[in-house]
Amino acid sequence: MTKDVTAMDIEAETPLSPENEAYFQKCREKLGMVPNVLTAYAFNDAKLTAFAQMYNDLMLADSSLSKLEREMIAVAVSSVNHCYYCLTAHGAAVRQLSGDPALGEMLVMNYRAADLEPKQKAMLDFAVKLTETPDRIEEPDRQALRDAGFTDRDIWDIAAVASFFNMSNRMAAAVDMRPNEEYHAMAR
Repeated sequence: MTKDVTAMDIEAETPLSPENEAYFQKCREKLGMVPNVLTAYAFNDAKLTAFAQMYNDLMLADSSLSKLEREMIAVAVSSVNHCYYCLTAHGAAVRQLSGDPALGEMLVMNYRAADLEPKQKAMLDFAVKLTETPDRIEEPDRQALRDAGFTDRDIWDIAAVASFFNMSNRMAAAVDMRPNEEYHAMAR
């Protein structure tokens, strides 16, 4: 079941629930595809549900962080981790949400090359430090975000998105997850 999107050959352990079947149909309607990351998790309905709920909560639920900012975090973290899947998929999301194909490419290569607002740069600096050296996050790092205009709740959201993509990047690398071809042409 997962062989065409990962290097793994895992047979379905459980059928998709009606809720996840409906979720896949919604993806087809809105995106024109089911993202391969969801297909990869679909061998086990409970794992797919847990992944999708966490993703949707972090990336789509109410937050002071815009959807673009959350996608920017995903790309900056994935750039550090060299995650082909997430750089392709979330780079496309940055291009779409920003309307700026160059921004998506700069973030994929090196967010420091992008013309970012100081607040966005502070956000990405924190997400990258959390990715590269999590043991070195200290109060001055959180204070730098506060000084840039983020609340403590915003800092939680920045850390949660960065942490989720560190986990997701590692899973994608472990199973050689491949992005949908459609992502390559989006918003170019």
